[in-house]
Amino acid sequence: MTDRLYEKDGTMLDFEARVLSCESRGDRWAVILDRTSFFPGGGGQEPDSGCLGSCRVVTCAEEEGEVVHITDAPLKEGAAVSGSPDKEIRFRRMQDHTGEHILSGTAHRLFGCDNVGFHMDPGLVTVDLSAVLDAGDVERLETQANLAVLDDVPITCLFPSTEELDGIQYRSKGELKGQVRLVRIEGVDLCACCAPHLVRSGQVGLIKIMYFQKHRGGTRLTAAAGLDALDDFREKSRSVLEISNLLSAKKEMVAPAVKNLQEGCEGLRRENAELRRRLLGYRICQLRPCGGNMVLFEDALDDEGLRELVNAGAEKCGGFCAVFTPDGTGGYRYAAGSRNMDMKKLASSFNLAVGGRGGGSSLMIRGACTASREEIEKAFSKPDGSE
Repeated sequence: MTDRLYEKDGTMLDFEARVLSCESRGDRWAVILDRTSFFPGGGGQEPDSGCLGSCRVVTCAEEEGEVVHITDAPLKEGAAVSGSPDKEIRFRRMQDHTGEHILSGTAHRLFGCDNVGFHMDPGLVTVDLSAVLDAGDVERLETQANLAVLDDVPITCLFPSTEELDGIQYRSKGELKGQVRLVRIEGVDLCACCAPHLVRSGQVGLIKIMYFQKHRGGTRLTAAAGLDALDDFREKSRSVLEISNLLSAKKEMVAPAVKNLQEGCEGLRRENAELRRRLLGYRICQLRPCGGNMVLFEDALDDEGLRELVNAGAEKCGGFCAVFTPDGTGGYRYAAGSRNMDMKKLASSFNLAVGGRGGGSSLMIRGACTASREEIEKAFSKPDGSE
């Protein structure tokens, strides 16, 4: 059976091993070694990739109790080989995972809550806690977790016997079978976990809770640690600097500057709406009675404007009044109404004529169409009153 080096020391990456077997799997090979620092995945952490001799380990997995390395080329059975997982990727994952243990252990100490869910994505971790926390609680949790990082306490792995395990209090999200591996962060956390971790809490560097929300009667935290937290800080700093330059505001005044901009935009929206309302009123006053259909094209009408113009036109035409306004994708939104025709019965032929879809009542139909203005005008023979 393979000696799993990562179980005792997750930071020992470079290793020497002997190839026990190598089997072809399509265009890949499954390699088993007598010892490895490659982690096959589990406990919420993804499997390692890296190098094995001159081969690339694209992934690895646990199969029937063995760590199987999936390589892009074969290795000779019995050969000695050097191996190493991708160091930065593995280190980032260990920072995030160890950071999650510190957060969960600290949350349990401060608030008596349990970790009931955990997921790792590239660059962040998601932790579900069984208690509802407010903003002050989350800030306190983040501060205490980072103090645990600064204390630089040792992190050790324990393999207690069944008898010893019965007398140990530790965190676990499910029933465990076989040999249980406990990860102990001195004075902070003791949790059952199969994944590789750092050897001291100081190696985590930083834990940052990016945001939190209520979730299934508890609290969901989204956080990053170490280099991933640094990347998040850099990205947000660049964004703040760019916004600062765009608004000609100091970085610390970005939020008030954005608020002022929003208030200004809201004022402009109200002013624009009033101008559109007046323009629509002028447009309605310009409508002239006609005996047939009335087909109108107007820019930037909202649903209320469409209905208002259609109703005004329907009062002045003998057929129907149809109003078309661009939908922003090359087609039109439309509304059509009449005081003399059943628009519900007319909907099918109307949509067929303009390549549209829609429906409504006997007084008015609404929908969208793909026909061009020229095609629409041709379909209705550009009747009197059209624009």
